[in-house]
Amino acid sequence: MSYVKGLKCRECSREYPKEPLYVCEYCFGPLEVDYDYLRIKKKLTKELIISRAKNLWRYRELLPIDGDPVVGLESGFTPLVKADNLAKELGVRELYVKDDSTCHPTLSFKDRVVSVAITKAREFRFDTVACASTGNLANAVSAQAAQAGMKCFVFIPADLELGKVIASLIYAPKVIAVEGNYDEVNRLCTEIANKYKWAFVNINIRPYYAEGSKTYVYEIIEQLGWRVPQHIIVPVAGGSLISKIWKGLHEFQKLGLIDEVNTKIYAAQAQGCSPVVTAIKENSEIIKPVKPNTIAKSLAIGNPADGYYAYKTVMDSDGWAEEASDEEIVEGIKLLASTEGIFTEIAGGVTVAVTKKLIEQGKIPKNESIVISITGNGLKTQEAVSSKLDKPLHIKPNLNSFEIAVSKKIKTKTKLTCPNCGFTEIVEMPTDACQISYKCMNCKTLLIPKKGDCCVFYSYAEDPCPPKQMKEVTG
Repeated sequence: MSYVKGLKCRECSREYPKEPLYVCEYCFGPLEVDYDYLRIKKKLTKELIISRAKNLWRYRELLPIDGDPVVGLESGFTPLVKADNLAKELGVRELYVKDDSTCHPTLSFKDRVVSVAITKAREFRFDTVACASTGNLANAVSAQAAQAGMKCFVFIPADLELGKVIASLIYAPKVIAVEGNYDEVNRLCTEIANKYKWAFVNINIRPYYAEGSKTYVYEIIEQLGWRVPQHIIVPVAGGSLISKIWKGLHEFQKLGLIDEVNTKIYAAQAQGCSPVVTAIKENSEIIKPVKPNTIAKSLAIGNPADGYYAYKTVMDSDGWAEEASDEEIVEGIKLLASTEGIFTEIAGGVTVAVTKKLIEQGKIPKNESIVISITGNGLKTQEAVSSKLDKPLHIKPNLNSFEIAVSKKIKTKTKLTCPNCGFTEIVEMPTDACQISYKCMNCKTLLIPKKGDCCVFYSYAEDPCPPKQMKEVTG
């Protein structure tokens, strides 16, 4: 049974029937699904939700399908990780990671929205499904089209990460690599959608597709014991996810599943593509398009379709927005991996880096509940971090080789006295200390140890001083 009344313009509220439409013919505003919440409230209870299978369809009354789902039975109900290690690192009390990098068939939250879109495309009797994508959407559409037995075309920027290209090609769709950025790819797809009778999930099926994003926050509320977090940090590309999280929160309130919504929503973007963040900081409803220049290709949408609604979500929730540089993004990926054992793709690096900034700025209090949104798996974007990691230690197959190699990596706090001014300081130095020069913190004299000086501070079974290029430690 469907609880969808039809489509409604988000600007002028003009109503439309349940058809593959996406823009109002009167004011050109975007269309969204309109539900009969009174009927839903009579049916949907916490007990009914809990009794159902742990996938996104446990909330099916709030999703825009008429019959049974055809795909997505393995998608949804991803972990909400209580991130105590990361919380300690960031100096906060209660921190969670909603981890959509796992459990889904193609390891990103796009499996949620595509499950709804393809089910709806089948209901509309389309035989071909398509999309414009920065990677994750292409993966999800390719996989689920294969499962649904539909023909598939995916359009991607030609410079997309190899891991994401392979993760689409394996499902045998027609992959079209366009020489241009995502906005140029999307414009081309709009032209194709107007000519070919295909179900473009993020164009003519977009009103239905976008509804799948709401399940992300439904799960967060349920996994927190039917309470809302006080802060949610969300990566922003096209702006759909962040605005649907806001819609989902208010739907649960409207249905009496939660008492009130006191959640602040924060937009996270990459420094090289941050039109929504810029608008929020300027307090301007105008989203100025930009030309993307960032490693965060999954967020590199310079003219976001739902940019205004992302802006409005943040402002209405009394949240804020911040951007992260490429270097900060990589550090965010590494920080989440080293503290919580979660390897996120670049979009997750953006949310972690932005969360850190917002906490340091005092925008997010340290004693309130915080959820970081992780939307994709790091195995898809290994190129971003491969050059920023320590190299493996190469050793011979014997214990002596292992101990020599490991000893050079061990750092010990060492008490050093400057022979020039007599200033004493504690310096963290590796065991090959005689091969490191350092500057005195007091007089800035450059001290260059000679071979054997390290033996004053350390004891060795082997000669600790193999020939090596001199390194410098600045005090």
